[in-house]
Amino acid sequence: MKLICSKNLLNEAISMAQKAIATRSTLPILDGLLFEAESDTLTITGYDLETGIECKVDTDVIIPGKVVLNARMIGDIVRKLPEDLVNIEVESNFLIKITSGKAQFKIKGIEAEDYPKIPIVEEAEQLQISQRILKEMIGQTIFAASSDENRPILNGIKVLADDNNLELIAIDGFRLAIRREVFAEELPSMSFIVPAKAMQEVAGILTPTDNPVKIYPSHNHILFDTGSVKLVSRLLQGEYMDYHKVVPSEVMSQIRLNTRDMLDAIDRASLVINVEQRRFPVTLENPDKNTLMISSQTDLGEVHEEIQINLEGENIDADYNPKYFMDALRNIPIDEIYLEFSGTFGPCLIKPIEGDQFLYLVLPLRR
Repeated sequence: MKLICSKNLLNEAISMAQKAIATRSTLPILDGLLFEAESDTLTITGYDLETGIECKVDTDVIIPGKVVLNARMIGDIVRKLPEDLVNIEVESNFLIKITSGKAQFKIKGIEAEDYPKIPIVEEAEQLQISQRILKEMIGQTIFAASSDENRPILNGIKVLADDNNLELIAIDGFRLAIRREVFAEELPSMSFIVPAKAMQEVAGILTPTDNPVKIYPSHNHILFDTGSVKLVSRLLQGEYMDYHKVVPSEVMSQIRLNTRDMLDAIDRASLVINVEQRRFPVTLENPDKNTLMISSQTDLGEVHEEIQINLEGENIDADYNPKYFMDALRNIPIDEIYLEFSGTFGPCLIKPIEGDQFLYLVLPLRR
């Protein structure tokens, strides 16, 4: 293998493919990236046996070939090369010569035949949407996915497409995040669960533009294709929690308030709660219909703050994990929201003033 390519393009592709490298692997070859050069294209692949990322770079391929290079080392080398043009050549015994300007490296490579194959996903049924929209939807739900290995199905984000609607749902047993988008065109009916880790990488390969990403689900795997980057992930199999059952149908209290005021007040209230004191909640209560008191009290100190609201219904007095509220509020793009309660021991719903673009649910802490 022998090729010449741009340092910047090579660095971008390596950085992208590195996202799929296993942090702890018993197989040394999985610490590497697969380099395949043919037809003026260099394809760089990272794969941890669950998620694979494949990036293509326009390259002057002099001699086709393939080799596996240690991901961390090749990434560090390319990033610090002095010139924009990079020459890569495989010599005997998989010794790799990398030259840029007056800098020259020789590093050991690994035979590519032993690199595991990324599963092939048939490009049959297709869902095609804006990269910007999908990137936003992932960011506005992924924080609510569970990390509990005893409930692996909740370690994923559920994707539902039907008619003109697309939904992403994440739930961990203590909170729920739903993000909806309505499209002008009809979407194919689909339902699948993608591991949250893979979805985090999907968000990383998407750009904040309206360029499309094509999504191809199969029975066991799913392919996300932006054109220059492909990501393949396994799908989670099993029955997802019926989140409709945890959303209360009866509203006993409804509060209208400013999103930023609420976020900032809870953020300040959490300053006296350290990581080891998660048992200490933030309390929400209203002394009157136009005031919400947000407070916390721990061994470090106490905080009390009032924000202006408009309350309809019964008074509020409940305790919540502040992180759950802040995760949701940080991802809400509108100025005003509703908080809806079904009693002191019922969940709190966070909803838009108009429409149903998002829904967040946070369970209270027991006193």
